[in-house]
Amino acid sequence: MSNSKISIFWFRRDLRLNDNAALYHALKSNYPVLPLFIFDEEILSKLEDKDDGRVTFIHQEIMKISELLHGLGSSIIIKYGKPLAIWSSLLKEYDIAEVYTNHDYEPYAKERDKSLNQLFQEKQVVFKTFKDQAIFEKDEVVKDDGSPYVVFTPYKRKWLAQLNPYHFKPYPTEKYFQHFYQTKPFAAVDLADMGFEPSKLKFSEISYLGILKGYGENRDYPAKNATSRISLHLRFGTISIRELVKNALDYKSEAWLNELIWRDFYFAIIWHFPHSATQAFRPEYDQIAWRKDEEAFKAWCEGKTGYPIVDAGMRELNETGFMHNRIRMVVASFLTKHLLLDWRLGERYFARKLLDFELSSNVGGWQWAAGSGVDAAPYFRIFNPYEQQKKFDKELAYVKKWVPEFSDPFKYPKAIVDHKFARERCLKVYQEGLAKR
Repeated sequence: MSNSKISIFWFRRDLRLNDNAALYHALKSNYPVLPLFIFDEEILSKLEDKDDGRVTFIHQEIMKISELLHGLGSSIIIKYGKPLAIWSSLLKEYDIAEVYTNHDYEPYAKERDKSLNQLFQEKQVVFKTFKDQAIFEKDEVVKDDGSPYVVFTPYKRKWLAQLNPYHFKPYPTEKYFQHFYQTKPFAAVDLADMGFEPSKLKFSEISYLGILKGYGENRDYPAKNATSRISLHLRFGTISIRELVKNALDYKSEAWLNELIWRDFYFAIIWHFPHSATQAFRPEYDQIAWRKDEEAFKAWCEGKTGYPIVDAGMRELNETGFMHNRIRMVVASFLTKHLLLDWRLGERYFARKLLDFELSSNVGGWQWAAGSGVDAAPYFRIFNPYEQQKKFDKELAYVKKWVPEFSDPFKYPKAIVDHKFARERCLKVYQEGLAKR
């Protein structure tokens, strides 16, 4: 065990040195700060693709942090394994006085932190966690009676009413960089050490200011370069939510700020209602008799449904790890309403393929489309894919980019289900399921 007491800062979903809440508090503590990152085997073992882009992205960002710390005479411990076992080992190796990290709101993270807290208490180590990835979290925006909001608009009103410049003021971590623990570089963990290989996917850069002005008018058109592509960086915390909110306000981009508020809303929902990660938020929707049709699901996954805008979206996802937000709604509605397949199938497929996969928003979006979630679209609202295409991709620029065979009737498949028939079937099955409540 090392002789001098230290603090450990544990990177999780906050892969940056600047404007980082828990890192700021760690660096201001009485002990030198040694950073740590754990590639969590509990999470990674569930990933199906060995070239999963998110693992490559995280690894790349940790290597960047490692270089920056090396320039400051410090380093980062990088481990692969189960957090409880890794922490048990670190507590023997170092004289750890305090552990600092930022909050995580997902059900698995809450359980993990609970068990680690017990370990730290046994070892008399202070475990301090901070709010960093949300502006308002947990019980900070609730109804006057203290109960959580389950409808977005009143939540948003209260969120905006409570917001003041303090909430998006950055944490000046740079002022305290001299408080990092001074050490030679530790050995890195390679992707191959964890059974992964580098992804060929391209990761978007942090560049979003140019789109803020026209975001509200242009964001629904998938062929336009009108969305920020910032979601991957927000998901893993390579950029601060406080910076994004400040810029949304500075540029008066109400539509963009709205998206950031939805993110906080879904964090609060998964915190208050963890069962909604796997069950319908509205329990009566678990009575719907979902169809079982592997062929139809496969066609949807591969972008071969015969509905051009649906197929374009799925192919964009499979090829790039990204899908335009408007199209996410279209393909989710198609799976749950046209094909009558369980929303959980789509949610899991998105969880596998999306680089910006965020449990709370993904579950929220899928349950919204299925009608089973908080503030969801009513079950009888069924997107017409042809109308969505006509409205948001009139020139077919998006469709032709991802479905080049669309123009050739001999190459492009026929629709796997007729729209009128699918709509009527959906209404009937939903009505029968909801009548059971």
